[in-house]
Amino acid sequence: MSMDAAHPRVLACLGRALSLELTAVQQYMTQASLVELWGDAESAERFRRETVEELRHAESLIQRMLALGVAPAASQLRPVTHAADLPGLLQHNLRLEQDLIQLYRDAVRFCALIGDADSGELFAGLLADEEHHARELEGWHRSLPSHADPYAAWVVERATF
Repeated sequence: MSMDAAHPRVLACLGRALSLELTAVQQYMTQASLVELWGDAESAERFRRETVEELRHAESLIQRMLALGVAPAASQLRPVTHAADLPGLLQHNLRLEQDLIQLYRDAVRFCALIGDADSGELFAGLLADEEHHARELEGWHRSLPSHADPYAAWVVERATF
């Protein structure tokens, strides 16, 4: 498919998605290093795995853009969000994942409307991945001891940025 055949709104969705996926890469990579400084090697490794997953998503978007004859460009990365504890980091991550999910839902619907099956298939796969990821983050967040627990490890003030 050439660039002439690509709908401008599909191209906009691809660019926005690339920006959000690269924002997620930056965020998870930063959070991995931060929680490692806190002494939480297990969470650091988990954030590193999330970084790799989001990089794969970005690569898929770039491949689609190239197939459409468009130079990939992430228009705007969001700043990394921070918190003084792991539950706070996970809440920020869930918000970012929800933004991705909404974008992919809208993109899938639009691609179906205009008959762009190839882009629609890409967005549908990314949507499924992000919905799964959001459920995992929600489960991780729920598995943590309550903030009300005065003995929770994250009640102690920690270095942030």
